[in-house]
Amino acid sequence: MSTETATNTTQVYRVYIRTTPERVWDAITQPEWTERYGYGGVADFDLRPGGRAIQRPGAAMKAYPGVPDVIVDGEILESDPPRKLVQTWRMLMDPAMEAEGFTRLTHEIEPIDGGVTKLTVTHELEGAPALASMVAGESESSGAGGGWAWVLSDLKTLLESGEAMAQR
Repeated sequence: MSTETATNTTQVYRVYIRTTPERVWDAITQPEWTERYGYGGVADFDLRPGGRAIQRPGAAMKAYPGVPDVIVDGEILESDPPRKLVQTWRMLMDPAMEAEGFTRLTHEIEPIDGGVTKLTVTHELEGAPALASMVAGESESSGAGGGWAWVLSDLKTLLESGEAMAQR
């Protein structure tokens, strides 16, 4: 008889961006935006509940050997533009993370005073310890990147300045 301990992890990230909720929504859901920040994945979303939510590698990412045609897959659970996007999310670039299965990712977008938008990303990672480590940025020193903190910092920089933090 074996006993399995479930990992119940929820990570919450919040960033304040001097822009409109509509621009944040577009940056999260539109391929012409998603390739410009973070890790350069190209969004391919059917934004209806039950629709697919996938990311393909962008041009810079395709240069690395072994990158699959789809790097993240999932399903749209809730779509309320420009306020909320909830989806399942599974990393396909690493067999161990792929085997952990689908997690739940929520983007909440809220205007606040002074032309600023608050973006809160909640990633529910129950039973996905390898993915939880990666999206927390714990693999940054091994070249796997800075996780959601990196992605959101780059998104903020792009929306406020028109330029990504780092060249791809």
